[in-house]
Amino acid sequence: MASTPRQYDLVLLGATGYTGKLTAEWVNRKLPSDIKWAIAGRNAKKLQSVADELHQQNPNRPSPAIETVELEKAQLDTLARKTRLIITTVGPYMFYGEPVLAACAENGTHYLDCTGEIPWYYDMLAKYHATAEKNGAIIIPQCGLDSVPADIVSYVVSRHIRKTFNLPTASLTYTLYAYKTGVSGGTSTTALNIFSNYSLSHLSKSMNPYSISPVPAPSTPTPTPSQSSLLQRLLLLPYVPKLGGLQTTGLMAAVDACLVHRSWGLYTSQSATSSYGPNFQFKEYTRSKSLPGAAIFKLTFALAGLLLAIPPTRWIFAPLLKAFVIPAPGEGPSKESMKGDFMSYRALGVAEGKKEEVLAKLDFAFGAYEFTGCSLAAAAEVLLTGGVEGSLAGELRGGILTPATLGEAYVEKLRAYGVNIEVGV
Repeated sequence: MASTPRQYDLVLLGATGYTGKLTAEWVNRKLPSDIKWAIAGRNAKKLQSVADELHQQNPNRPSPAIETVELEKAQLDTLARKTRLIITTVGPYMFYGEPVLAACAENGTHYLDCTGEIPWYYDMLAKYHATAEKNGAIIIPQCGLDSVPADIVSYVVSRHIRKTFNLPTASLTYTLYAYKTGVSGGTSTTALNIFSNYSLSHLSKSMNPYSISPVPAPSTPTPTPSQSSLLQRLLLLPYVPKLGGLQTTGLMAAVDACLVHRSWGLYTSQSATSSYGPNFQFKEYTRSKSLPGAAIFKLTFALAGLLLAIPPTRWIFAPLLKAFVIPAPGEGPSKESMKGDFMSYRALGVAEGKKEEVLAKLDFAFGAYEFTGCSLAAAAEVLLTGGVEGSLAGELRGGILTPATLGEAYVEKLRAYGVNIEVGV
């Protein structure tokens, strides 16, 4: 990053949107009060309304400045040169993300987002990774619920196995153990648009579990530890007692696997001692309480994907979902409905040779979108207050990286923000 002084430490782009407002609240509540920051978007009146709300929530903190900006190159370049870091919550990123990421990569400005759009990430990596490396911009997409929990659990478990047993990690099996949370219109709309915006061949290529890893997939992957019955094996439903029993499809499994394997690849390419393990493999599931429930969940998820992937059925199915099932873009769970929200994950790490197993858990007492605000704010604090020094991201100095490359400082910051992370339990 350029050493010349910049007007802001942080600019939050998209602060008037659903996830953007939640992120602004976390920044307003948690980051040091001497951080110079601004909220940015197209509508000055809406931005002022957000700034007023933030002041009411925390009267002792200076209100953020307001920057009006369109998503066009000249304005985004100017904005990027004004600040050390941009957080953008403006999605779908396949439509609105590239100009922001490009401006940051080209102007040596750090960048965070909360996308789960692996095909877009795949394309951005090819276009801008070298530019970001050259200009010292640390670019971290997928720094929200997609895919911080999976990425951080994989990081802490592999570190624990290496430190405790002096062994590499062969596999990490991860499950959404229990949860109560809602869904926003933005997330749902993005999921629908993925299929219409990318060809099936591009989706197949970019969604390969190792598609964004800088090193090839292991030649000898380790299978998921399982004690499944014959029927469960036929239905491809693992039974893992240490993770609560029966497992079904992981809703974010394909997305998380790509991101986690990129972290594995980045650490592997740096040094053998920092690597998770040469044969590391990540698998993700959702815990289920019954065999019929697990089978129905798996079938429904697969059928929905099939209907959306094929154009004729997508033209019928997608409008029905938009009309009757999913919230409108910009809408999401209300503050009242989010009371009592929580998410709980469990993971089982297996050391090379299956000599040792390690359990871990990651829990937080708020929902998915609150977590995204939390994880973005925590990463911002690490980047802005020197916590990145000593991490892999600090060593690399720039490029399109992952949350796990922020290392121990990020783990501890998440804990300080209220995320329970335990390993060796």
